[in-house]
This record gives sequence, structure tokens and C-alpha cells, in this order.
Amino acid sequence: MAILEPVIRFFQEGGMFMYPILIIFAGGVAIAIERYLYLSLATGANKRTWKKILTHLNSGDFKAALQAASKSKTAIGTILTYGLSRARTARRRDDVETAMEEGLMEAIPRMEKRTHYLSTLANIATLLGLLGTIIGLIEAFTAVSNADPAEKADLLSASISVAMNTTAFGLMAAIPLLLVYAVLQSKTTAIVDSLEMASVKFLNIFNEKVSSGGNS
Repeated sequence: MAILEPVIRFFQEGGMFMYPILIIFAGGVAIAIERYLYLSLATGANKRTWKKILTHLNSGDFKAALQAASKSKTAIGTILTYGLSRARTARRRDDVETAMEEGLMEAIPRMEKRTHYLSTLANIATLLGLLGTIIGLIEAFTAVSNADPAEKADLLSASISVAMNTTAFGLMAAIPLLLVYAVLQSKTTAIVDSLEMASVKFLNIFNEKVSSGGNS
């Protein structure tokens, strides 16, 4: 309990702007957890789906590969469904590649959904902290102007110390959110890169099977 007392006092002395900063931080944490879990699950699901479909592709059974892809709700399933559907009516690599790019454009927004809010929330937390400090300083100087001259220095120093709490708390909220934003961006980029790599592998297999007269 003794450890919490300084934290509680710090929060209480910061003033009314501490509460919106806390709400913003809590919202950012919720988004970060949801996005991290989603991207982690998506990574595993994409790998399992790709492994399953790759077996059908290597055997030249595009019909079974299309069935497996269309049943999957993963990003790789969506992309390969576009490509395999086009492959049934087109034999040109460019046509199939264009269809898969369309699937990729559909899948990427789901990967990036809500992640950009973290950087926005971090900026808002910082700005709210600065605003709280400025308002606190205005109130402090106003109070000091009416105080006894002998007490002005001590009163001003105490008031400034309290006013700076909001800036400190705003930065304490913003820095973790920005770090998590960078981690999620990196994770999203890795997934998109893996999807593009799988698309290239599929196109190479498609060309090879079509050239050798594989089944469609």
C-alpha cells in the first residue's frame, strides 16, 4: 500500500486532465491487446492454411486447392481464392497475378485495422499533458500574484511541480503506446511480406503446372 500512495498522490495532484489521459491510455492498451492477439492468431492461421493448400498445389490439384482456400477465412485463403478462381478461366500469369493483388488489397486493411489509432492516441495524450500543464501554470501564477511576497517563491515552486504532473503522465502514456504501435506495424509488415511471398510461390507453381499440362 505504501508503494501506491505516491502514485495516487501524483495522480490526484495532476488535476482534471489526468483523467482523460488515463482514459486514452486505457483505450490504447485495449486496442494494442486486441491487435496483437489478432495478428498473432492470423500469423498461425495463415501458415496452417498455406501448408494445407500447398500440398494440393504441388500435386497439381487446383480444384481441391480452391475448395480449401474458399473454406478458409484467413488472408492467405482470400488471396488464393481470387487467384485460383481466375486460374480456372485464364492461363496468363498476369491475369492470375492481378486477381491475387485484388485479394491482397482486400486482406491488408484487416491487418492494419485500428493500429493507426495508437499513434493518434499517443499524440493526444502528449498534447493533453501539455495543455494541463499550461493551464496549471496559469492558475499558479494567478494565485501567486495575490499571495504574500515572502511566500511567493515557495508557492510558485510547489504549483509548478504539480502542474508538470500532467505533462509527465501524458508522456508516460504516450511512450508505451508509440512503442507498441511500432511493434504492431512491424508484425503487420511481416504478415504482408509472407502473403506476398506465398503469392509468388503460387504463381510459380501455377506456371509450372500449366506448362507441364497439370490438372485445373
